Amino acid sequence: MTVPLTKVVYKMVAGDDLAKCFGIKMIYFDLDKSFIRKEAAFELEKILDVMKQYPTMKIDVRSYTYCRQTAKYNEALSDRRAKSIIDWLVKNGIEASRLTGKGYVESQLVNNCPWEPTNQSSCSEEEHQANR
Repeated sequence: MTVPLTKVVYKMVAGDDLAKCFGIKMIYFDLDKSFIRKEAAFELEKILDVMKQYPTMKIDVRSYTYCRQTAKYNEALSDRRAKSIIDWLVKNGIEASRLTGKGYVESQLVNNCPWEPTNQSSCSEEEHQANR
C-alpha cells in the first residue's frame, strides 16, 4: 500500500523527539514479544523516510516494558524490542552506525501502573499495552 506524504520542514536540534516532531505514533509490541507488528512498520516507514532524507541524522531508540514479570526478564525483553526496531531500520537501508538503542524496563512508564512485588497489578490490559 502506498501512502502519499506531504513534506513539512522542521528545525530540529540534538535531543529533539523525532516521534513528536513528525506525529509518529508510539510503537507497541504484543505481550512477551519483540517482533515488529504491521501498524508499527507503518510508523517506522515514517522514520525511515526522514532518515533517508537526512543522511547524517542519528537516532536513539528507547524501549520500555511494564510491571509484569521480573526486572531481569523485562530488561532483556525491552532490549530485544529496541534491537528489533534498529534491525528493521538497518534491513531497510539505514546504516547501523546511525542508530543506538536501549531497553529501559519499567523505569519510565507512560501511566501509573508501577511494578508490584507480587507481579500483580490492578491496571487494565489497555493500560499495560500503553507501557509495551
